[in-house]
Amino acid sequence: MANRRQSRTNRILSQLDGRSIVLLGMMGCGKSAIGKMVARRLGLEFVDADTEIELAAGRAVSDIFAEYGEEEFRRLEEKVIERILEDGPVLLALGGGAFMAEPTRQIVAKYGLSVWIKVDLELLLERVGRRPNKRPLLKNGNPKEILTNLLEIREPVYAKAELHIESKGGTKSEMRNVVMDALDEHLKVSQ
Repeated sequence: MANRRQSRTNRILSQLDGRSIVLLGMMGCGKSAIGKMVARRLGLEFVDADTEIELAAGRAVSDIFAEYGEEEFRRLEEKVIERILEDGPVLLALGGGAFMAEPTRQIVAKYGLSVWIKVDLELLLERVGRRPNKRPLLKNGNPKEILTNLLEIREPVYAKAELHIESKGGTKSEMRNVVMDALDEHLKVSQ
């Protein structure tokens, strides 16, 4: 079992050929939790784009939005993501809106393999409901309506990712294995 797992890991890293893995999707889809586990399995550094943006700006994402607006935040986000990916390979988890910007999608395509973790509305509601204080976007209104609207806008753009993985719940370990298997299969086919 361990030899088979190591063989798969080596194969994925070889086929990535120095590219990063970039996870995208809605809040609550598991980018951070699953991303950390996949990164550990592959021996890659896990990087959260929002954390790196906060470090670069010296303030919280919500403060950047409040003080400078979304346009300035997206400009900073793009620069930070490009720096991270140029220095890769890493496993990078994007904020939910990052992939919506065409320049960011181009940067991701240049340096990495984009992986969309797709989660249906009901599972998202269950997950984000566990940590309501961590989701400022959902504080001002009905979370179901907000998520429904966001899904409508974002899913067609998320669908531009190279690899689509559907999360149907389950344990984090199970989802890590689903991601590893999907990466392995996708990279074998795309070679």
